[in-house]
Amino acid sequence: MQVERVVPVADIYIATDDQRIVSECETHNMQWVMTSTQCMTGTDRVAQVAETLAAEWYINVQGDEPFLDPSGLQRVIDTALSADRDIAVINAFTPLDNEDEFRSPTIPKVVFTQAGKLLYISRAAIPTNKSLGFSGANRQVGLYAFRPDALSTFARASEKTPYESIEDVEILRFLEMGYQVSVVEVPRGGIAIDTPDDLTAARRYLASATDATN
Repeated sequence: MQVERVVPVADIYIATDDQRIVSECETHNMQWVMTSTQCMTGTDRVAQVAETLAAEWYINVQGDEPFLDPSGLQRVIDTALSADRDIAVINAFTPLDNEDEFRSPTIPKVVFTQAGKLLYISRAAIPTNKSLGFSGANRQVGLYAFRPDALSTFARASEKTPYESIEDVEILRFLEMGYQVSVVEVPRGGIAIDTPDDLTAARRYLASATDATN
């Protein structure tokens, strides 16, 4: 498990609402927390965990990032530990140089200030020019850090905020609530699994990586 290369096992918890995942965790002696099936997003799930496990920061590595580069996780942790108090959320990103991915609605693209503060995340192809051309972009990575007070406020929402609902990107809820979200660049870690095709590609990637080490 990539996270174990950076974080002590005692500090790692799997948050889930599925007994099948719990069973898998128990098979591999992994700590788990059962959360509600009513959670609107993964961040709402993390917020439930935060109600029972006290911490200054909560780092969320989404399950669709199995090939996460451990150095990127360490970078997010280091950024959180040195963050100014006005920073409540940190989201990782990585450069996107493939136009097919740029056009893909399954891949959220991030835009941010020169100071590294998030402006917006969209499934649309942004940023672009008047001809809607591609000249480079950045994609969101499912790797986050949250302060507990921001999680608490986030989870009090009874429904998704307007842009969050349109884009189906939960970090937008923090922006819409007025929180400062900082972004940090991390290495691209293999394949993020968002679709059945991604799963097929991930299996090929894993098989080739395993063959290379044998």
